[in-house]
Amino acid sequence: MSIKSLAAKIFAKRIAKKTQKWVDNPVATQEKLLQKLIATAKNTNFGKDHNFEAIRNHDDFVKNVPIRDYEELKPYVEKVVAGAADILWPKKPIYFAKTSGTTSGAKYIPITETSIKHQVEASRNAILNYIEETGNADFVNGKMIFLQGSPVLTEKNGIKLGRLSGISAHYVPNYLQKNRLPSWETNCIEDWDTKVNTIVEETIDEDMTVIAGIPSWVQMYFEKLNTVGNKKVGELFKNFNLFIYGGVNYEPYRAKFENLIGRKVDSIELFPASEGFFAYQNSQKEKGMLLLLNSGVFYEFVKSDEFFEEHPKRITIKDVEVGVNYVMIISTDAGLWAYNLGDTVQFISLKPYKIIVSGRIKHFISAFGEHVIGKEVESAMQKAIEETDARVNEFTVAPQITPELNELPYHEWFIEFEKEPTDLAKFIEILDLELQQQNSYYFDLIAGKILQRLKITSIKEGGFNEYMKSIGKLGGQNKVQRLSNDRKVANELNTLKR
Repeated sequence: MSIKSLAAKIFAKRIAKKTQKWVDNPVATQEKLLQKLIATAKNTNFGKDHNFEAIRNHDDFVKNVPIRDYEELKPYVEKVVAGAADILWPKKPIYFAKTSGTTSGAKYIPITETSIKHQVEASRNAILNYIEETGNADFVNGKMIFLQGSPVLTEKNGIKLGRLSGISAHYVPNYLQKNRLPSWETNCIEDWDTKVNTIVEETIDEDMTVIAGIPSWVQMYFEKLNTVGNKKVGELFKNFNLFIYGGVNYEPYRAKFENLIGRKVDSIELFPASEGFFAYQNSQKEKGMLLLLNSGVFYEFVKSDEFFEEHPKRITIKDVEVGVNYVMIISTDAGLWAYNLGDTVQFISLKPYKIIVSGRIKHFISAFGEHVIGKEVESAMQKAIEETDARVNEFTVAPQITPELNELPYHEWFIEFEKEPTDLAKFIEILDLELQQQNSYYFDLIAGKILQRLKITSIKEGGFNEYMKSIGKLGGQNKVQRLSNDRKVANELNTLKR
């Protein structure tokens, strides 16, 4: 065992003990954190406008601070962007993470000195947790790659601005710098196709042990490695045994990845965002991610089927239930208050508090009252892949409300197959029956002959990448929208049919 791997094991054990302290006291940890956030920000503009001085508990917080999304918080953010201090959080943020907005162009998410510290610690602790659980630390001696956006930052009124993954690149610890790939120059390449080709050149002859990134973009890297090296990824990188990912559910990609790699590898799921780092997978034996309760984020939850009511009930972790779909609301040490992140989660455990990401509150299909969510279509896809010989590169789902002739409406699945199933009819049947099992409303609509069985539109090879490139979202942190309640994405993909 090398000195570096031994040191990693010792450090992992120390972090595991610290983690266990707040895991054993979850409610008290969150209550204490809320008080700390309120006390720190009580003299900011937001704190004064929302009577922070009088907030003593969660009930007071609910009365004084309404739920807002980015658009509703924007008047405060615009003041921060303009260079004002003490607006949402004391002083000015040290960064803005620039992300794509859905209604008004770019979003500027403030990142403070404390919030970036929590982001970095969480990503580090996810790996240390894996070392502590498995005893595997040999990978620290090899090369690691994190597929991410450009680390080049600009400035806006004296505050550095960039993508979150690019900002995070500035915080790679010194002891990992020699292990880290690609080179800084390659990481700065903006064009994704050029960047991936260059990364392949830099890494193909290296001892890669850890690979991380959003599955859809790592898949592109693996495919190019297969082509250039004429070998499976696992043959090119004999010591590659750990894949770290976030952003999307890995399960629909798993079969394709194992084919590209040539064997199974361990994986760690993360739940990061520009707004905070919320959870990481803490067990190789169980599904779900440990909700981080001591990382500068106070959580509230609203049942998703009540979210659009005038005054939906907001609860804390103390009152959540297993298996319920919740919209996750956050308040952070970057000055986001009762902020609707847009993600929905379900708890799979309360001791400890573990979650899965179930979708987006704005990304669902309910054209006929079925309210199908991302988790349900991904589970159906996983089942269909497992029970057939199909391999899938990417997919999305949209309703077809006005079909041709006298057909019943249906859900249309746009799928880019890496390998089409030998029996497509069986694949469709498994998809549809599994979705009916996942969603009782969809079952009722099929049984009541309101909807017909889903249909598949096959997309040409590279079609999803072509679509993402056409909307300026190829690579980086961008990911394909899994569900739409309209035909906007569907109409674009219809031009890319096989």
